Formats: sequence, C-alpha cells, structure tokens
Amino acid sequence: MKLRIAVAPLLALLALCGTASAETLLIQRVQQEGKSALPSRGQSMDQVKARYGEPTQRLDARGGQKKQWPQINRWVYPAFTVYFEKSRVIDVVANKADANEVGPKPPIL
Repeated sequence: MKLRIAVAPLLALLALCGTASAETLLIQRVQQEGKSALPSRGQSMDQVKARYGEPTQRLDARGGQKKQWPQINRWVYPAFTVYFEKSRVIDVVANKADANEVGPKPPIL
C-alpha cells in the first residue's frame, strides 16, 4: 500500500520532466548566445543605442499616467526587446527566432 502511494508522485514528476525539456528551446538558445550579447540592467538608452544601433521598432510607451506608475519604453531589436523605466534598462527579453520556437509571447503593440 505504501509503495503504491510513493509511486504515483514519482510517475507524475517523470511526466512533467518530459514536458519541461520540450519547452526549453528559447532558454537554451539564450544560454548559448551568452548574456554579454544582451544589454545590461541599468544601462542608459544612449548606451544601448551606441552598442546595438537603432532599434528596428520603438513601441508606444506604457504607464506614466499617475505618479506611482513609471513610464515604460520598449525597443525591439531582431534578437531581443529592451524595457526601459524612464531612460534606464530594467529588463531584456529574448525574441522568438521563428514560429516553432517555444518562448515568450510577442510584445503588445
């Protein structure tokens, strides 16, 4: 009886492992490319532009209507999207390489 109870969670865990490994393609690509290829948190817009050039797209700013919500600017490059609070990098997200790659949804336009 105790053996049967212990086997059920183990089987559930094994089932999840197979699913998780199939969904790591984008993560694996980013790890292979290395973090040095992406802008660093805290860099200014001018530093990002100097190193990576003009973005392919500058999305409309979000937030900023009230004092407690900072304005967030988003610049899209072919391999990643940079998120700025005011003029400083707060996050960088790798873009999908193609439609078959598992990864984040495209930015809201």
